[in-house]
Amino acid sequence: MVSPNTPETPGGTASPAAAPRSIHDVVIRLAGNSQDGIQSIGGFLARLAGRSDQDIMTYMTIPSTISGGPSIFQVRMGTGEVLSAGDRADMLVVFYQHSYEAHIGSLRPGGVLVYDSDHVKPAADDNRFTNVAVPITTGTVEAVGGTSKDKGKNIYVLGLIARVFDLDVQKLATLIKERFGGKNEDVVRNAMLAFDAGYGWPQNNLRDLFFRFEAVDRAVAATGRPQVTMDGNMAIAYGLITAGVRHGAGYPITPWSSIMETLRTEFPKYGGLFVQCEDEIAAVSTAIGFSYTGRLAITGSSGPGLSLKMEALGWAVMAEMPLIVVNVQRGGPSTGMPTNVEQSDLMQAIYGSHGDTPRVVLAPKNVEDCFYIALEAARIAREYSTPVLILTDMGLSSRIEAFDEPDLPKLMVDPKPDHSDRGADFKPYPLDRVTRHAPAGSKVLSGKYPTVTGLEHDEMGHPTGSPKLHTQMTIKRREKIKALGASLPPPEMFGDSAGEVLLVTWGSNWGPGREALTRVRNAGVKAGHMHLRHVHPMPNGLEEIFKRYHKIVVAELNDEGLYGFGQFTMMLRARYANPSIVSVTKTDGLTFKVSELVAGIAKHIESTALEATVGTARQSALATKI
Repeated sequence: MVSPNTPETPGGTASPAAAPRSIHDVVIRLAGNSQDGIQSIGGFLARLAGRSDQDIMTYMTIPSTISGGPSIFQVRMGTGEVLSAGDRADMLVVFYQHSYEAHIGSLRPGGVLVYDSDHVKPAADDNRFTNVAVPITTGTVEAVGGTSKDKGKNIYVLGLIARVFDLDVQKLATLIKERFGGKNEDVVRNAMLAFDAGYGWPQNNLRDLFFRFEAVDRAVAATGRPQVTMDGNMAIAYGLITAGVRHGAGYPITPWSSIMETLRTEFPKYGGLFVQCEDEIAAVSTAIGFSYTGRLAITGSSGPGLSLKMEALGWAVMAEMPLIVVNVQRGGPSTGMPTNVEQSDLMQAIYGSHGDTPRVVLAPKNVEDCFYIALEAARIAREYSTPVLILTDMGLSSRIEAFDEPDLPKLMVDPKPDHSDRGADFKPYPLDRVTRHAPAGSKVLSGKYPTVTGLEHDEMGHPTGSPKLHTQMTIKRREKIKALGASLPPPEMFGDSAGEVLLVTWGSNWGPGREALTRVRNAGVKAGHMHLRHVHPMPNGLEEIFKRYHKIVVAELNDEGLYGFGQFTMMLRARYANPSIVSVTKTDGLTFKVSELVAGIAKHIESTALEATVGTARQSALATKI
């Protein structure tokens, strides 16, 4: 038993307790080894949120070695909107001494440290936290037996957390049975024994340290739609199916592989096919072949694989072949950090192929948007007959969120190819219109069938060396992408419409960016937040928005490079020739903390020469206050 006033440490000494307080959300970090199944704990909590009254967001790190190693899972649950996985933990659960030493710095002062007293000995003189010794290993052994302790500790801890936060035990039990239902009955029984043991550990006083979520069932969201819970990779896969994509090809690589595995399982259910090829070049070429038949296809990879696909992607641009390419970014270069997050493939995605190869690049902002960005990619690929790249990242791929179930009957796209007869005047590459291919098997009434090639070509696709035609076709390929940019809606804006600073984010930085802006504005700074999901081409009119702010701070997970700016920042500065556009970058393999973005904004405000009405003293005061 732990007293809320004098919590016991393993040595029997007392340390000050955190005062009980009510909070809107809680951040729980679980630290151990990948073999401990801590990702399963987070997954259960996230899926419970999807069936209850809590919003949820998760973050995880996993070792890149086959033998496993240190791993964490951070989950943030709340009754309001949760936009990031949280900066510092309210509760830290550690399984080993190395877990404690590596992650104690992530626990906020006054937070609760729960540690396995069989393996961990906290610093006796560290009085910043409420230390709670729990015999996790011993308790699991007593519940399920010694042979199962390494596989049951995670479920024991899940029971402990369920008791602390008054989570819905019946729903958790259902989730556990669903998770292990395909295994031997003994596995399910042992899992429930471990859960019950953790739930039954005497911890009543510990519960008083936390806000207890209301036991309100939200089977249907405010929109009238049920909630679904999934990670970003799964959301993309089901978004592609909804968009009418039924064919694809790929090669396994972390963290893309789970998209491929989902599509391999699901496409045949819809009359489709996904091919696992011998390498990345074969994968993209096979996907292009599917698209040639009139069936929009998908291929994907991570950074190293995208590099290998570049020559074939250049062919797809020249042939104006609709295609979707998913790139789940990870740390680079080369094999880099396979299980860490980064946004360093942007320039490769836009400019990676040789020659002038204009193409479309999209980036989802969260897990829900992973689903809808797949629909948008399919629409653009078909409408503009062009390859579309989706840049997601390791953080989004494994992050679990709950969101309103999409209205699938209204969104489902019929993937049937258009094999209608083409008239005698049919040309697949008309200079005055967007390309429309005739899928193989279509009848051309003139009897003159087009050619599809990577060579420069005339309007029928026949190879040509004409300087005039090459110029005209280059303009045609460029102008259709510019037309897409002109058709895009304005970017998402939040906060003040004019002021001292505009924070610009793309991709998975949306949530931390939104929270950072709220903190900055609460400090008295007039600030706005712009988020772009259409990264290339960008919507028109951004320059008019930029003019309304003294400083434009772009946050991205890549290096500042030789010239002191991130990749997207370089693009914006080149496009708008605006010296007020600056960067906040990092390459530590972790997602942005809200505090890191706030600090980056404060730094640039302090160095900015504002109007005469805003003195430097106020700038320094604002930066300090933020």
